[in-house]
This record gives sequence, structure tokens and C-alpha cells, in this order.
Amino acid sequence: MGEPIPPEALIPRFKLGKVLNQVSLDQNGRRIILLGEIDSSPALVIAERAAFPSSISEIEVLHASLVNIKNLGANDIYRWYLASSAVQAAADLPDLKATLIYPCTPAHVKKYSPQVFRMVTETPAIFKNHVRPYMQKKRDEGRLNWVFNILEGREEQESVLLREPGQGTNPDDGFLLLPDLNWDRRTLTSLRLLALPERRDIWSVRDLKKGHIEWLRHMRDKILLATVKLYDGIESDMLKLYFHYQPTYYHLHIHVVHTMTEANSTQATGKAMGLENIISQLETISGGPDAGMADVDLTYALGEASELWTEIFFPLKTGEKKF
Repeated sequence: MGEPIPPEALIPRFKLGKVLNQVSLDQNGRRIILLGEIDSSPALVIAERAAFPSSISEIEVLHASLVNIKNLGANDIYRWYLASSAVQAAADLPDLKATLIYPCTPAHVKKYSPQVFRMVTETPAIFKNHVRPYMQKKRDEGRLNWVFNILEGREEQESVLLREPGQGTNPDDGFLLLPDLNWDRRTLTSLRLLALPERRDIWSVRDLKKGHIEWLRHMRDKILLATVKLYDGIESDMLKLYFHYQPTYYHLHIHVVHTMTEANSTQATGKAMGLENIISQLETISGGPDAGMADVDLTYALGEASELWTEIFFPLKTGEKKF
């Protein structure tokens, strides 16, 4: 194998194939998703700015004008960038944020393609018989390599804001706090952070139990305290802490977002579940310390291109699968 290509050199090598999605419901038209290739391998570029043109010729001009390409991070197949169009180059002010997924898979293309969304209710039985095995399959495919790279100190260590050792002497209670790569790292009112627990036995909110309440409170308090200390002008009641269900990847993580950040579909009903609400729900669930979120119904949104819809919930709806 030859020398690895520097992250900054990859974006200029991207060859546009088509506009995969410009009608982005959660970004009010400020996001465009391009499908193309780099050195004959498929690639996706997800770019965000104030507004984008709609014709291919104008988009090609935009791509050709990118300068001051700065890599924010690289981990496994994911790379994140800030860049400027030629108009802004003289001022050295990035007016474009780009995410490159290279090489991308058909699953990535499905995820970012336009699709209709459905509301589904996942019962404890559906979770146990169908969704949990699906989660296991995804974990076995190596989808969490980039998370483990961070936790084990191989990647993105310069971005880690806090490495909390946990309560007492149990290292499994620790977690890391780092910037979400959807944040430009400059605009405080759009602040986005991510808390990654060290422990690997909790894949999603479904694994949270009454016995985890104190651990969740500990993480909440440490996250709020660290964020307030790190960023002047931010107070603890200016922050939202929440989980996603279904999450993008099956290793429990907490999203930390400024209350002034524009609420998009990732914070909407059917996707986001507030940390405080989860703690309260666990407190009110009857039973011992092993009772928890695996014992309740969860209703959420799924895109029709999602494997959870095509492999589980659509066959359940049509009767092809049994509950």
C-alpha cells in the first residue's frame, strides 16, 4: 500500500456524480449532500452553508472554488473539514463545513437519500426478538471502530475536552467529553458536544436500568460542570442533554447542545430522549435494579430506507414477520 493521502488532499480529488439530497428537512436548505468518487471509490460529501444553488453547473463552480481546506479530524472512514469559498478566502473565514465519508457504503447512500419517515412503536417483545439481534449484527460488522479508536487513545485525542475517571475506583464508570463534529468549534450558541462512556455493555437507552440512575446523574453533573468551565458565558441551564433512539451507532452516548442551537429533526419527538426524562422514567419504573428501559414501549421515527424499517418493521406491518 502507498502512503496515506492527507485529509486536506481528499476533498479536491472528489469528483461529483450527482446531488443526492438537497431538500434537507432539518437544515432549512443549508445542507447539500453530494455523491461522487475519489480515485474510483464511492464518496459522500455533506456540506453546510447559508444557502446553495440548485443547478449542477453552479455546484461545480462552488466545489472548484474551495480553498483553505482545514481538516478537523479523521477517524476510520470519516473525515471532517472547514473550508472557504474564494470569496471569503482573503478574510480566512470559513463559510462552509464539510463532512467526507470515504469510502462510503450503500448504507450511507440510503441514509442520506430523500425518504419518507414512519412512526413505529417498538414493544419489549419486538426489541428482544428483532431489534436487539439487529443491534448485535451491526456491532459485529465493526461499525464502532471509530468510537473505540477514541476511547482507547488512538484517534482524536487532541479533541478530548474531559476524560472523567468515573465514580470511586470503577473505571467502567468513566467517560470522555469532546466536540461533536457537527459543530464548527467557534459559535457558542450552536455548541454541540458528545459524551462517550468508557463501558461497552450499554449499547443504547434500552440497556439503561434502575441500577444506572446514580451513574447517569454523575455523568450529567460532570458534563454540565465541565462545559460551564470550558466555555465562558454558558450556564448549566443553557444546555440540553439527550440520547437518540434509534441512535446512529450502538454505543451509548449523550448529546450536549446549547439551548439556542436551531432545533432540527435530531432534537425532535421521535428521535431525541432527554437525559432528565430518562432518569425520571427509570425512577418511576416498578421493580428492582435490573428493571429498566427494555421493559417499556418506545415510539420513534424511521426512514423507509432504514434497514430497521425494511428488515423489521415493514415485514411486521405486512405480516411477513411475527411479533
